[in-house]
Amino acid sequence: MGVAVVGSDSMSERAAMMRESLQKSQTITDNVVTILGSFDHRLSALETAMRPTQIRTHSIRKAHENIDRTLKAAEVILAKFDLSRQAETKILRGPHEDLESYLGAIDQLKGNIQFFSSKKSFRSCDAVINNSNNLLTKAISKLEDEFKQRLLSYSKPVEPDRLFDCLPNSLRPSSGSPGPNGESSGRNPSNNHSEQKSISENAIYTPPTLIPPRILPLLHDLAQQMVQAGHQQQLLKIYRDTRSSVLEESLRKLGVEKLSKEDVQKMQWEVLEAKIGNWIHFMRIAVKLLYAGERIVCDQIFEGFDSLRDQCFGEVTASSVSVLLSFGDAIAKSKRSPEKLFVLLDMYEIMRELHSEIEMIFKGKACSEIRDSAFGLTKRLAQTAQETFGDFEEAVEKDATKTAVLDGTVHPLTSYVINYVKFLFDYQSTLKQLFLEFDNKDETGSQLASVTMRIMQALQTNLDGKSKQYKDPALTHLFLMNNIHYMVRSVRRSEAKDLLGDDWVQRHRRIVQQHANQYKRNAWAKILQCLTIQGLTSSGGGSSVGGDGGNSSGVSRALVKDRFKTFNMQFEELHQKQSQWTVPDTELRESLRLAVAEVLLPAYRSFVKRFGPLVESGKNPQKYIKYVAEDLERMLGEFFEGKNLNEPKR
Repeated sequence: MGVAVVGSDSMSERAAMMRESLQKSQTITDNVVTILGSFDHRLSALETAMRPTQIRTHSIRKAHENIDRTLKAAEVILAKFDLSRQAETKILRGPHEDLESYLGAIDQLKGNIQFFSSKKSFRSCDAVINNSNNLLTKAISKLEDEFKQRLLSYSKPVEPDRLFDCLPNSLRPSSGSPGPNGESSGRNPSNNHSEQKSISENAIYTPPTLIPPRILPLLHDLAQQMVQAGHQQQLLKIYRDTRSSVLEESLRKLGVEKLSKEDVQKMQWEVLEAKIGNWIHFMRIAVKLLYAGERIVCDQIFEGFDSLRDQCFGEVTASSVSVLLSFGDAIAKSKRSPEKLFVLLDMYEIMRELHSEIEMIFKGKACSEIRDSAFGLTKRLAQTAQETFGDFEEAVEKDATKTAVLDGTVHPLTSYVINYVKFLFDYQSTLKQLFLEFDNKDETGSQLASVTMRIMQALQTNLDGKSKQYKDPALTHLFLMNNIHYMVRSVRRSEAKDLLGDDWVQRHRRIVQQHANQYKRNAWAKILQCLTIQGLTSSGGGSSVGGDGGNSSGVSRALVKDRFKTFNMQFEELHQKQSQWTVPDTELRESLRLAVAEVLLPAYRSFVKRFGPLVESGKNPQKYIKYVAEDLERMLGEFFEGKNLNEPKR
């Protein structure tokens, strides 16, 4: 019990001590708070005292910053003024001495205008901008003059010889080919038109340098400044007037003439044909050399200004292109005639050859009218050529020329038509392209074959009519034999054989043989009748002789003599007449002589052998038996030579 009391007192003492300690701690805390509150008051008072000083310091710093900025802005403005003075000096001096420096000055001036336009707060900026704009207007005006002067000084017509040097060797003019003012060479199938066409299409052309390359960048810079200043129309006019006149002069020197439709219609065909040959030459040179070169110049000067570039090129070339195309158009619309077909095909060929170049060189909307005119001419030439085909076929069938071929040789119409057909096949690829203009089906080969067969049939029909002019049926068949043989031989030796086919050739060879057989029948049947025994038997009058084995038993000597006389007379008549007839083909002539000899000579030998003794035993046998078989053979060798009656005998 006593222990418990002692423990309680001890704990009470400790609690009392703890309360005392806590009270002391609170007192200390209150004292610290009081002290800190006093510091806070003093600091606030200090801050209040220092605030005016801080404000003054900040204001001074801001003022310094504003002064720095103002000084820097003033330096920039002063520098711009200095640049304006420098630019003005260069511009007033003009571009001629130092163009690059002049163009740099314009750029500086433009930069200054842009700079001051953004500094509207600057009191004098309006005056500066107005002055700069006036100066820029003067600068651009001087640029126009400089552009015109430089373009004029370097724009010279191209001499023909220089243009010819740009052509492939195979197309350069020579003494035998069309030149700028020369005659076109005559047509000849052996010239191998197809080969020449291929050479022309695959050849490499080198456009001439129309303006020195070192000048083009300067002209481009001048043009660029004019465009940026809004002077496109002035630039277009200067460029068009200068370059178009030079281009037209180049073509005039080459030989290009401005001819109206009426001028073309009045020309003699020989003159017109030569001009067409030259026109083809001019078109090739104009498009592949002059216009190609002009496009290079235009593209470099107006680089970056596509619509203006195409417009300038279109206006520069429009007049000269019109002159060239109007001549072609006049030909396409002129009166059709067979001899014009091949020049029409030549013209169509060159337009087809130039098609891709025209499309490439005359690109863009501004040149669309020129492209349409060129492609329209191509179409019209094709149309006229196709219509001329039909005209020719009809003209062949209805040809009513009274040209008499007295010797039965090949008629001029036949050789004309065959040469015509040969030329057609020389233009085979062109004709196939032409047919495609109006028919997209891939049947152009059969179309050409059909046209050719119709022309050949029209010729045969006409020849049948002409053969009826002969009174001698033998000459009728000789004439038809000669002409159809000429047709067959010509076809066999040309590309026409592949198109017409072996069947056509074989069928017409049989026709030739039929006419040869008809000739023999009509020319020799009567004289061969003289060499038969028929009608030689004596009916009582006159003397008759036997004794040769019965071969001439009962035959009248008088009738035999008469038969020999008749044979001699008829053979001499045939010799005189048919030696004037003509079989121009050597092989056919020899085969026809041989065919006659194979019938005549055996019959004559047999007749002489059988009945000659009747005559030889009487008076003057040579009066009746005038010829031996060898004489007849020699004389047959003179048949079909087309001899003149006045020519001495061999």
